[in-house]
Amino acid sequence: MNKSDKESLIELIESYQIIEDGFHPFLIRDGWQVAQLNYVEEQNIENISKIDVHYQTDEVFVLLNGKAVLIVATFKDDIPFFEVELMKQNTIYNIPKNRWHNIAMEEESKVLIVEKSNTHLSDFDYFNLDSEKRSELKYKVEELLK
Repeated sequence: MNKSDKESLIELIESYQIIEDGFHPFLIRDGWQVAQLNYVEEQNIENISKIDVHYQTDEVFVLLNGKAVLIVATFKDDIPFFEVELMKQNTIYNIPKNRWHNIAMEEESKVLIVEKSNTHLSDFDYFNLDSEKRSELKYKVEELLK
């Protein structure tokens, strides 16, 4: 490959590096999007106060760096019951649509997310956790991280 061929190849490939804290959809195409969630204080287990749901899309999570715990919840009589999963790097996790969820993260953690395009704009509902459920969730996550 000569130098001009190499320069042409570089122009054909898009690359992204997301360094800012928080949620960043960065590759939005017809029907799907890729986002990166970098640690932000609201994802620390001390601060998680709600869970959310998407009605029109599954949501795929891949741990890129650090430690993170996926949280899913089922409801019985309007009371959430939690299951937690310590994420492993290079493992793909899917949260099916209509499943309540959140993610607890430690500092420096980064998670790649793939979902239906523009999910972050309109396809979500939140359920606010009371202090008892917040404490229960915190205990489950901390036990998993030990």
